[in-house]
Amino acid sequence: MTNNNTWDREVDVLVVGTGNGGLTAAICNYEMGSKDVLIIEKSDKVGGTSATSGGGIWIPNNHYAKACGAEDSYEDAREYLRQTLDGEDVPEELIDSYLINGPKMLQFLHDRTQVRYESLEHYPDYYTNLPGARAGHRSLEPAPFMASELGANYKNLTYTHFMMRMFGVIHFTQVEAHVLMVQLPGWKKLLGKMIWEYISDIPWRLRTKISRRLCCGSAGVGRLYASVLDRNIPIQFKSSMTELIVDDGKVVGAIVQSPSGQTRIRARKAVVLAAGGFEKNQELREKYLPQPTNTEWSAGCQHNKGEPLLAGQAIGAKTRLMGNAWWTTTLCVPDEEAPRLSIMEKSFPGSCVVNKKGERFANESQNYMAFQKELFKAHTDDNPCAPAYHVFDAKFRRNYITGPLMTESMKPDWTIPKKWFETGFVAKANTIRELAEQMGIDPDGLENTIEKMNAYAKTGVDEDFHRGESDYDRYYADPSIKPNPCLAPIAEAPFYAMRIEAGDFGTLGGLDTDVNANVLAEKGGNIDGLYAVGNCSAALLPTYPGPGATLGPAMTMAYQAAKHINGYQD
Repeated sequence: MTNNNTWDREVDVLVVGTGNGGLTAAICNYEMGSKDVLIIEKSDKVGGTSATSGGGIWIPNNHYAKACGAEDSYEDAREYLRQTLDGEDVPEELIDSYLINGPKMLQFLHDRTQVRYESLEHYPDYYTNLPGARAGHRSLEPAPFMASELGANYKNLTYTHFMMRMFGVIHFTQVEAHVLMVQLPGWKKLLGKMIWEYISDIPWRLRTKISRRLCCGSAGVGRLYASVLDRNIPIQFKSSMTELIVDDGKVVGAIVQSPSGQTRIRARKAVVLAAGGFEKNQELREKYLPQPTNTEWSAGCQHNKGEPLLAGQAIGAKTRLMGNAWWTTTLCVPDEEAPRLSIMEKSFPGSCVVNKKGERFANESQNYMAFQKELFKAHTDDNPCAPAYHVFDAKFRRNYITGPLMTESMKPDWTIPKKWFETGFVAKANTIRELAEQMGIDPDGLENTIEKMNAYAKTGVDEDFHRGESDYDRYYADPSIKPNPCLAPIAEAPFYAMRIEAGDFGTLGGLDTDVNANVLAEKGGNIDGLYAVGNCSAALLPTYPGPGATLGPAMTMAYQAAKHINGYQD
């Protein structure tokens, strides 16, 4: 839209969105010289998909890892990314810039704000069989954060996905989740400690059911939000950007719709788009993404319908990687508010994932992004792999937390809602053949698959998909299982199956940018005054090389944008 020179409000920098990317952009712009920053947020809460996520960031050579004595190098990280991003549409200069500036961004926030992370010693890169990979210390998770530090503003925070909250109310870290899910040594003591801390915090219980201690995504966003509040940077809620305003080829502001009406906001220096992808826009999904595709399977933010993408395209912005998303199988549990991510449970020994033919199509213990890419590769009309089915036995049900089924002791079979069976979400049977018939799976195919899995459990070798051969495979495994911690027999009745969908936690294609997060024009060159970070921009690490490969780039590019906007030299 062309500028008509009438404004309702003027600021230095307008930031659209309150996830990790948006909040980082606002803080960095403030710290680098632009004190008049306004953040707008479509919903009535801070955080978006960043808050509901695991909250991890993947930053090689960061200062937290170095403080732990970890050994890493730019050269190894660069070689690892060269291997994992081979064939992807990612400019070399973006990769180099990320590896150089990611650690700088993290140090900048650590020195100036309440942002704090903890290095994950045992969380490996996702492709540990490739040169340059590391078995830990490249991914970090937010240090737990007390919601009470936000004062009354804690009510404005989006909490981590309910699947990462015990009983829906007690937050736990990624490290704690690993211990609890696999029931590693000490899990009962940890569980008891967390429950006691929750019930004994009487002052906070009088305020809210949610635990005071925040972890994962809500801890990361909470720390950024606290840092925004420290600087009195305003956030305007229930405000959606509908158009960008252009004057002589430069973005100079935006039209914003809120309950009080439409306003024209001038941005004297820049507009930074950080409002997520288009995962909840069915029309855009069908236009760009592989089939089958459905907004209902996506665990992304319900408000992410692609407005930043459409606004950018309307003024001639270039796009990249539009046919892809941050893939992960999801569990669409009847009557739950949002899908759950199916990441850990299908990795545990004593289970496998099959299609309608009863056949496996991928290594269940590999990282979730790669697993679902294999799903799409195998899926055809004659060989449907979506939905797929997670199959396990009574021993598995006793030992491992499995989505909403939890463990047998936590949720006995008699408490499973009848609707779960009626809708085909779960099935239970005394034989593999009966189980297959209940789920509409080919019985002969499933019996053959289970027979092979039981043989592989004895030898420790998955002859079909090499499950358990990489460090990442073994991260969500049971070290007590020999000879392969990812493989155990599926032999004890009753048997269970759970339907899983071809979901995601956001799209990764979007507005193309340079190393400064400055949006590129379809006709060539840059669009002056317009920046994009996070999932509304094209991904920097689209193969998901390690845990936190979405939020790490979002924050780094926000830092880069602020430097470019303010002429700041780090």
